Amino acid sequence: MKLHGYFRSSAAFRVRIALNLKGLRYDDVFHHLRKGEHLKESYAKLNPQKLLPTLQLDNGAALSQSLAIIEYLEETHPQPPLLPRDAVARAQVRSLAMIPACEIHPIQNLRVLQYIRQTYNQDEAGSFAWGRHWNEIGLEAYENSVKATAGRYSYGDTPTVADIYLVPQIFGAKRFSTDLTRFPTVMRIYDACMALDAFERAQPSKQPDFEP
Repeated sequence: MKLHGYFRSSAAFRVRIALNLKGLRYDDVFHHLRKGEHLKESYAKLNPQKLLPTLQLDNGAALSQSLAIIEYLEETHPQPPLLPRDAVARAQVRSLAMIPACEIHPIQNLRVLQYIRQTYNQDEAGSFAWGRHWNEIGLEAYENSVKATAGRYSYGDTPTVADIYLVPQIFGAKRFSTDLTRFPTVMRIYDACMALDAFERAQPSKQPDFEP
């Protein structure tokens, strides 16, 4: 398999974690987001959305959107499981994952910040204040929601899809200088995840295309 990504892409980070947890090998193909390499026509032929990541399978199929990719990995490589067996529990894990996936990340990612800067004449401080605002709101919701399900991780004592989505969002929140001391349960879970090799190896600074 080939994973098209970028070291700082939160969505690619999620897929790297899932691949590592599943013990699956893959080759990296890098597209520099800040240089717009993902907008090239050659990549658009592979992923018409011009977003990262894309997972190219051995049979030539190309999968986009991190949630769809991770669900595919879960269905085709069920061990170790990233979702509980119980239907209610599975829905609860997906609900937690959707907080960073749908309520935080889409409105504070690179292309949104660029639009805010260009259209509303905001400097970096202004755009970062926007990103920090949505991280604070979303992480507060996660903190309050996860208290009912948390063990060592977001749902019990094994990592799930919820953790896969939470950890990259914490990296993003740190970039916006979000006050993470407000979210003690979230940060306890984050620390537990980062103690695992699958999460640590997936983090941005461990990627071959990393830039300080």
